[in-house]
Amino acid sequence: MATFLSNPPAPEAKLGSSLSWRNDQKGCEPLNPPQTAEALAMIIITRPDATEDQIEHIVSRIHNWGLRAEVSRGEMRVVIGVIGPEDKIREKPLGAFPGVESVTPVLKPYKLVSYEFRGTSSKVKIGDVVVGGKEVVLMAGPCSVENEDQIIAIAQSIRKAGAKILRGGAFKPRTSPYSFQGLGKAGLQLLAEARREAGLPIITEVMDTKDLDLVCEYADCLQVGARNMQNFSLLREVGRTRLPVMLKRGMAASIKDLLMSAEYILSEGNFNVLLCERGIRTFETMTRNTLDLNAVPVLKAETHLPVVVDPTHGIGIRQFVPAMALAAVAAGADSIMVEVHNAPELAKSDGEQCLLPSEFAELVGRIRGVAEAIGREV
Repeated sequence: MATFLSNPPAPEAKLGSSLSWRNDQKGCEPLNPPQTAEALAMIIITRPDATEDQIEHIVSRIHNWGLRAEVSRGEMRVVIGVIGPEDKIREKPLGAFPGVESVTPVLKPYKLVSYEFRGTSSKVKIGDVVVGGKEVVLMAGPCSVENEDQIIAIAQSIRKAGAKILRGGAFKPRTSPYSFQGLGKAGLQLLAEARREAGLPIITEVMDTKDLDLVCEYADCLQVGARNMQNFSLLREVGRTRLPVMLKRGMAASIKDLLMSAEYILSEGNFNVLLCERGIRTFETMTRNTLDLNAVPVLKAETHLPVVVDPTHGIGIRQFVPAMALAAVAAGADSIMVEVHNAPELAKSDGEQCLLPSEFAELVGRIRGVAEAIGREV
């Protein structure tokens, strides 16, 4: 597994320094200057015998040209991604540097998102939890934050069962304007209290650019929901934050659509992105959506970003959620997100698809068995 510098170092910075996003650096100020629409990625692969001085010289020269460098280190070679306007990149003699083995353009429209851009899988850190490694990370919690007792009780129960991240909605996009829309700031404050009580980082949805600063004050990971997958203004804004982002696939979006939306976030400098398959709309009416597990191995081949599966929204029926969660792990998902409620019959949203805490605990044991069978762990 390669080690990444998710944000480019300054020319004087050493490549071995730790410059990745830290959870204590919250806020919405830009990480890096946004890229132009003409941004192009070129991949430099170094020779196995390339020295540190040669690598530092390449990175320093790229920065001196006004371009960006993304560095990832493998066991034998270093891969350097070059980002910037096409006319600038194409005129530079990238292959002439000592220690360079090959230079290859990224031809796919999603250049920064593509697997070729890094040549290996990325890891994203949410709080102290790493998504994208050997461990299959479990995210769980209610659809909506309703009150203090509810969210703290659920947080404590899912942590005991094995969940590593608490999910919960403070702002809720609902089909009907008369449905419960979430508690807003009060819900965020309750999530923060649950984090203190249970010790779990929190992921919550941001629906509007006007709410982004507020959500950044409380969240450990920003969720962009299915309805906002192509809200490009919001994507650009979350791309300028210091927080990791989970981008959910739209209900009528293709896999390419999802990858292009993720490109908006990465192009603004935020490489801490997870992609979430949560089901698409088809002609089938027996389930809420059709969970497209085909997307998991395809995404793992197309992008270096970690892949999350949300079987709760994918199928929308409590009794079938565990089966699809197990199938998602077998398909190669890096994380599973499920809704859990301690009183689903009283839930203010989506109670029919929420697992009880006892059902979640049972599911975790089964997930652990599937993960071990494919060489992973929970």
